[in-house]
Amino acid sequence: MEDSFVVTITGQIESGEFPRYNDLYCKYCFMFGSDWVVASGLEEGISQISRKTVDERGLVIWNLPLDISLKSTNPFGWPRLVVCVYGLDAFGNDVVRGYGMCHIPFRLGCHQRRLPMFVPVSASQLQKFTAWITGRRPEYVDPRVLGQGEGREATRVTSEGYTNVLFNVMKRNMSQLGYQTCPSSEALTSVTAPLERITSMGVLTSDVANMFLH
Repeated sequence: MEDSFVVTITGQIESGEFPRYNDLYCKYCFMFGSDWVVASGLEEGISQISRKTVDERGLVIWNLPLDISLKSTNPFGWPRLVVCVYGLDAFGNDVVRGYGMCHIPFRLGCHQRRLPMFVPVSASQLQKFTAWITGRRPEYVDPRVLGQGEGREATRVTSEGYTNVLFNVMKRNMSQLGYQTCPSSEALTSVTAPLERITSMGVLTSDVANMFLH
């Protein structure tokens, strides 16, 4: 019996909803616990710069592919996706337009996520004015801090649009390692045939899923 399980994540960062901004691009990175290692695929990536669609939706389309396989012996530190969106301000400076984060879905199959995006704000009016003059807006030195719990409560933020992400999740060897599974009831009907066959293998129970979030 193998001593580790594998979680494979594919999909794409499809689009962004930012009513106040245009000409945006996004970056992403995966975060996970110390027991996890990358078996294959890309841990981070960056998209092209895109303009809004001309219809009433006003979406910024990226279709940035996600493709990574992670191996672990311990579900603690379940993978998270961190998304950062950037654009140019009126002075031509490259500034952040939104940060977002979500856990990778625990259930097998195809999942759609709409990530609320936010940006840090200055702690005082003087800092806000200085940031506007210099073009250096508040932003995280390392966006990976979003995937951690420590210190986030000290950051002031404001909401700024949404990012739409599609996940396809597959797992291997989890039941062999003693993690109880049950049939999935949340996989979308649009899942491809190979994913439909894999979905019948099972998903994590809610008790185990809750453990991953801590």
